[in-house]
Parts: sequence; structure tokens; C-alpha cells
Amino acid sequence: MNDQLPAEIAPTGRLLTAAEFQQLADVPPEVEWFQNISNRHTRRAYENAVKDFMTFAGILRPEEFRVVTRAHIIAWRDDLVRRGLGGSTIRHRLASVASLFEYLCERNAVTHNPVKGVERPKTESGEGKTPALGDHQARKLLEAPEADTLKSKRDRAILSTLLFHALRREELCKLKVKDAQHARKGVPHLKVSGKGGKTRYLPLHPGTQGLIHEYLEAAGHGTDENGALFRPVKNNTTGQLDNAITPDGIYKLVRIYSAQLGFEIGAHALRATAATNALDHEADIAKVQEWLGHANIATTRIYDHRRTRPEDSPTFKVSY
Repeated sequence: MNDQLPAEIAPTGRLLTAAEFQQLADVPPEVEWFQNISNRHTRRAYENAVKDFMTFAGILRPEEFRVVTRAHIIAWRDDLVRRGLGGSTIRHRLASVASLFEYLCERNAVTHNPVKGVERPKTESGEGKTPALGDHQARKLLEAPEADTLKSKRDRAILSTLLFHALRREELCKLKVKDAQHARKGVPHLKVSGKGGKTRYLPLHPGTQGLIHEYLEAAGHGTDENGALFRPVKNNTTGQLDNAITPDGIYKLVRIYSAQLGFEIGAHALRATAATNALDHEADIAKVQEWLGHANIATTRIYDHRRTRPEDSPTFKVSY
């Protein structure tokens, strides 16, 4: 048998030495699974969950995952409950470890997933815990940056982009100038780079478009198509102002303005507010799912706060 590779697929140059090739081939699948998670936020969450389980079970080496049984998982779950963790946190930690074992099953490193069949804490309700603002609060927040300064113009554009397009903080920070200049079928669109490298195009709200234009006129980087759309107005650390505003910067911006109005919230509440408002005004939930960039419609339902509206309570339907 000829053990030579065919000429058409034989490598023309080698990037790895034989030792390096073997070293990569010997990477345990447990380590390989973690290294394959590209999103840094997902990596951090999964890392925290797996480390917690390793500490509980006394696991020191990757290959020790291969002797874990369902009894170990149940004992860990019960310990999480005793420690007072919430149901959603426990479910997420179990899901993280389940993901690891699913990968090990695919690699034939284990025969089964010990997390399967382990009872998860029941959901507290079908709603998320992120609060949604009322319409009057949203209007006040949009008007909160009052001054005629570059910062106020930028902040008005940011708040409008969040409240009318339901972006995640990271998505807003990734926006480039050209991403606000797309036209599809003659309608201005916002090009959004979402989770998992997925891109979606959202019709750009006319009010938001006007605020972005006003901000770019004042900031002077409207022709820098490949540059960051939203930038810091001052940078005490590096002095550079051409980088994008950070997710932490967005978080602080929303907290400051909302606190001034008497209802301190995080930036994610604006995403919940936009989703709830769209559903309130009869938007199709499947369209809202696509708009939010959710892979599963069950996640979209978490943002549906319509059942909590006081004005819809039977209390106000009673008439004597």
C-alpha cells in the first residue's frame, strides 16, 4: 500500500514540526472543547461553571471527567441549591457541564452524558428579570442628554439606537460608520454583527438616523467608513479618540442618565423595553425573535412583559 499522499493534496510547505503536530494531537478533548468556544463571554461563563464543578468533585486533571457519574452531578446540583444560587444560575451551570460532556460523547471519550436526566430547578416564571421601562420613562430617557455638546449628541444617538433597535451593548460597540449607511430596497438599514458571528440588517428608525447624522457632523468622523461609529469624547488613559466606546462605557452611560431620572437601570433593560414595546404594538413575535437575533423563540418570550402590565389586570375590568 502506498503511504504517500497524492500529489494534488500533498503539502507544499510545513508550518508545524513533527513534535508540534503530535503535541496538538495529544490535546485532551476536555481542553479542546473549551478552546473551541470563540465568544469570550461564553468562555468565561462556561469556565466559571466547569471550575465550580471541578472544585466540588475534586477533579484535578482533564481525564478525570471520564469517570464522572450522574450521582456526582446530582450531588453538585444539590450543593448549588444549598449555597442559595438561583434556579436560572443552577440551570446554566448544569447546561455548561452538559455541553462539555456532549462534546466528550462526540469524541468517544465517554459513553454517555451524566448530566442527562438530572432534574433541573424549575423556572421561576416565563419572564426575564430584566425590567422594561414604561413608555413615559423611555421618552424621558431619550430626552435626558439636554446640552448642545458633542457628548450629549452622541449620547442621544446611542440611547435612540438602543431603544429603537434593541441592540446588545457589544453589538452597539461593534458598529462602524458604514454600518449605519446601508440601504436595502431604498430603506436605510443598520448592519449589526451579533452573537456567533451572525449578521442581521435592521431598518434604521428615522429619528435615530437623524441623531446619528447630527452626532457624526459634530464629531467629524462621518467619512471614516471603516472606523467606529460611537467613540469616546475624551480618553484620559491613552488620549486616543478613534477607538469604539466600550460596553462598560455604555453601561455607565445608561446608569447615569436613568439614575438622574429616578429609575436606575442597566443597558440591557433598554433591549427588554424595545422588545416589550414592539410586542405591545402587535409586532409578530417571530419577527421580534429575528430582530433581537435570538436563535430560539423561547428566549424571545422572556422579553415579553405584557402580562405584567397593571392596566391589563382584571382589577380594572371590574365595574359596579
